[in-house]
Amino acid sequence: MFLKRSTVFLIFQIFSMIILFIFLVFLDIYAYRSVIQGYPVIGDKIALFWVLNILVYLYFITIYLDTTEYIMHTINIYLRGFVFIYILSKTVLLFPIIIEDITRGLKFLIGKISSNGDEITLTRGKFVKNVSIVLAAFPLVLLGHGMVRNVFRYRIRKEKIRISNLPREFEGFKIVQISDIHAGTFPRKKPILRGIRMINNLNPDLFVFTGDLVNSTASEIDPFIDYFSQIKANYGRYSIYGNHDYGDYHDWKDLDEKLQNDRDFIEKHQRLGWKLLKNESAIINKEGVKLAVIGVENYSTIDRFPRKGDLKVAAEGTEEADFKLLLTHDPTHWEAEVTNKYSDIDLTLSGHTHGFQFGIEIPGVFRWSPSQYIYKQWAGLYKSNNQYLYVNRGFGVLGYPGRVGILPEITLIELIRDEN
Repeated sequence: MFLKRSTVFLIFQIFSMIILFIFLVFLDIYAYRSVIQGYPVIGDKIALFWVLNILVYLYFITIYLDTTEYIMHTINIYLRGFVFIYILSKTVLLFPIIIEDITRGLKFLIGKISSNGDEITLTRGKFVKNVSIVLAAFPLVLLGHGMVRNVFRYRIRKEKIRISNLPREFEGFKIVQISDIHAGTFPRKKPILRGIRMINNLNPDLFVFTGDLVNSTASEIDPFIDYFSQIKANYGRYSIYGNHDYGDYHDWKDLDEKLQNDRDFIEKHQRLGWKLLKNESAIINKEGVKLAVIGVENYSTIDRFPRKGDLKVAAEGTEEADFKLLLTHDPTHWEAEVTNKYSDIDLTLSGHTHGFQFGIEIPGVFRWSPSQYIYKQWAGLYKSNNQYLYVNRGFGVLGYPGRVGILPEITLIELIRDEN
């Protein structure tokens, strides 16, 4: 329903805000009494500690009052990142202390604390405080660096994919993919130009974007249209919907406003010069040989994401194509439908996962990300029989405005004829 907030909802918002603030203040007092007060170097800066806390409280108030739009965009993005890092670091700081206090409390309750035991416990308590401070520094440094340094550190990942029976006309055909721009989270505009130049320097035959152009509203892409419209490709530029592109994460005042956003989203693609495929396909004809670009709307096997993709409809008219490329935002679609119902689709390109924007990747040796506990195919190239899936790590960011270990990606795929 598209109604203005009801009285019941407002009461719930106020109540939840009060509970959150009580919780935050309790944590801050606990942090001060348990750690900060006992360290003169930190304790001397108590005013700064509470100023930072008040800044966090004020930011949450702006969220609850839905007034973040009045904060300058760049400041809002970095402020959001700071709040996330600050709270996470403080949580890491307090966790060992809380565990130690619970242990001491249990010992006290069962009457096993002696005078000797008190001394040992206090000594260990100081050690725990030292460990807590060291541990808290890790997210502060890592996530801070990831926010300041890594948002625009684009990396080109190259894959040569061998396709059996690939027509000779498409030997060496270059496909450049980006995904998950999330225009509403870019803290700055100018550094994006470096990524655009990197794409064009690859001289792609085909450029594809696999969804999540924006976070919530179509207007978020407006400041960047003049940049992304500069992308060039010899045989066209194609795009699809991601789960964020439907406007489902925005509080619209009525249905008409949401429908207008849908129309605006299509109009933005016209200004970008990208062909938006809405459960439809396009045929690229090269010297009489056909490559089909099939684009579906968002299709996910995870319930909280929309399932609007219709591959059967999208593939109509591609029966005679010599090579079939599928664009689908969510990689769970691949095993749900593609590998068991559409064996004639040679290559599928997806995004969505961002690689969680956090992880470790040592090429050819080791890679890990929390994303792998949610998605079986979460980044890079996968193969099933003669079908391939490539999952792009994302061009932009969402939520936490940074990346640690998983850098923003531009994918270059070169089709190679497999003679075996």
